[in-house]
Amino acid sequence: MPDSASRVLAVIPPMTQLNTPYPSTAYLTGFLRSRGVTAFQEDLALALVLRLLSPEGLQQVAAQVAALPPSRRSPAVQSFEAQQARYLATIGPAIAFLQGRDSTLAHRIAGRHYLPEGPRFATLDVYVDDQGGDPLGWAFGALGLQDKAKHLATLYLNDLADVLRDAVDERFEFVRYAESLAGSQPTFDPLADALAAPPTLVDAMLVQLTHEAIERHQPSVVLLSVPFPGSVYAAFRIAQAIKARHPHIATVLGGGFVNTELRELADPRVFDFVDYVTLDAGERPLLALLEHLEGRRGKQRLVRTFIRGDDGAVQYVNMMEADVAFAEVGTPTWDGLPLDRYLSLLDMLNPMHRLWSDGRWNKLTVAHGCYWKKCSFCDVSLDYIGRYEGASAAVLADRIEAIVAETGQTGFHFVDEAAPPKALKALSTELIARNAGISWWGNVRFEKTFTPDLAELMADAGCIAISGGLEVASDRLLQLMKKGVSVDQVARVTKAFSDAGILVHAYLMYGFPTQTVQDTVDALEYVRQLFANGCIQSGFFHRFACTVHSPVGKNPEEYGVTLAPLPAGAFARNDVGFIDPTGVDHDALGLGLKKAIYNYMHGIGLEEDVRAWFPFHVPKTTVNRRRIEKALASSSP
Repeated sequence: MPDSASRVLAVIPPMTQLNTPYPSTAYLTGFLRSRGVTAFQEDLALALVLRLLSPEGLQQVAAQVAALPPSRRSPAVQSFEAQQARYLATIGPAIAFLQGRDSTLAHRIAGRHYLPEGPRFATLDVYVDDQGGDPLGWAFGALGLQDKAKHLATLYLNDLADVLRDAVDERFEFVRYAESLAGSQPTFDPLADALAAPPTLVDAMLVQLTHEAIERHQPSVVLLSVPFPGSVYAAFRIAQAIKARHPHIATVLGGGFVNTELRELADPRVFDFVDYVTLDAGERPLLALLEHLEGRRGKQRLVRTFIRGDDGAVQYVNMMEADVAFAEVGTPTWDGLPLDRYLSLLDMLNPMHRLWSDGRWNKLTVAHGCYWKKCSFCDVSLDYIGRYEGASAAVLADRIEAIVAETGQTGFHFVDEAAPPKALKALSTELIARNAGISWWGNVRFEKTFTPDLAELMADAGCIAISGGLEVASDRLLQLMKKGVSVDQVARVTKAFSDAGILVHAYLMYGFPTQTVQDTVDALEYVRQLFANGCIQSGFFHRFACTVHSPVGKNPEEYGVTLAPLPAGAFARNDVGFIDPTGVDHDALGLGLKKAIYNYMHGIGLEEDVRAWFPFHVPKTTVNRRRIEKALASSSP
């Protein structure tokens, strides 16, 4: 494509992450620039939070709090009102500390006499050390001053988020902002009603930030990347603001949420706000769209794009053209994003989850899609999973070096669905040869290819942590899931990573079709043994959700379940209910599972009978207490 006359602005809408930019705009901006397109990017999620959480922003919040009737004053609001002067005095320094610009403030914050403390600090009461002293001593120790202060400052921000929710905008959250308006929402009505309502203070600030960004960049096209349901409402508010003042600007909606939930979009009201909705990898649809907007391609030659036709109905146009090869998408760029203003938060003490919210990581993909693409709970029918493409180790290392040179940051989060072991081996070898000096972490399948030698190689190349799916720790259910691993194999692979000094996090699942109470108890016993034997250091139990794009959703009879009827609608469609003939109350079991793993991560209760974590009778485990120990002693694959 020759140099384009278009000016493209890619926007990260609220809310995504506050510690690091969501990578979609970095990828698209880098790609478009490589093709001669003038492209910019803005993170309005970070900008909105920094404007709200400023002395000026809190003054406006305080004015709204003062106007609330007593019945609307929640404990968080009452606490804010009582300590308003302290909040106004501390918000600027607290934000600077979380941005890494004032580390010495940690001493005052950790002393618990500087920041005002609201209801969120009550969670600290559950932590009591053996001496009855510092309730966070068990987590951070004597030398963890910065971490302790960071955790306290994060609680302080969470208190303020509660005030914003209770006094300013009932939908407000730092991550799941107005999520219920969009996630698996069959009708556009809730979003349409919310967008037609008078703007809140949060809305007004977002609109102001939008107009400032438009004024700065003067774009002819704005890309709204919505990875999660929690960023959809704000994306539509941004689009609404652009349409009202700059109707000549073309607005385009895309991203992970669109790719999973809007594949059957049929509600024309969506196009009152955006002009185009694109599916799957954005590079090829954007090139086609820019050619169309510049008069070099007809509307019916768009690629994977929803439009509103002349008859007012939604049309899906997809001229078949090859996607841009993963090796040719170019290097992501963070140019234009304020990398020194992101907030390094510490809200969860889970060691792997901490990596998600603490520190600024350059996000990069080792390969497009998943090389396995068989797991029955996964959206394997969609492009982001089903189309697997890699790039050479040299190309990946070149991208890494370019990103380090641009950002000055050497931490990388490889955001693959499952990074391929062959690619990680080649990349590790290349990084060592180049003496790259980076730190990195990512997600893998715990397959036997990850030998102790490969784990050591990855550690030498800078790997600090690995996550992977153990899912339901049951060989029967793993086989039903088509996971391609066994519990014994996972034990040996995770132990190899741990022995190499790499932190291991296990994604765990409960409530899978036909899972019995016995399966759940046995799974927890396996997890207990994995912790006790030093195989994993971190884990989290997720409730299984059936999606319409997964093998379970497409062929439920193969998994022994019946799908619930999908509600009628023309908007989002993803999660689908199902009827499991086992009739197990998985939600009740989930409480015990989460309590157990929380304690296991802190070395507590590893010798106890797993039945002790459940507040009701469950059967005794059928797993031998030395099963994992024996698996580790065996050299069998």
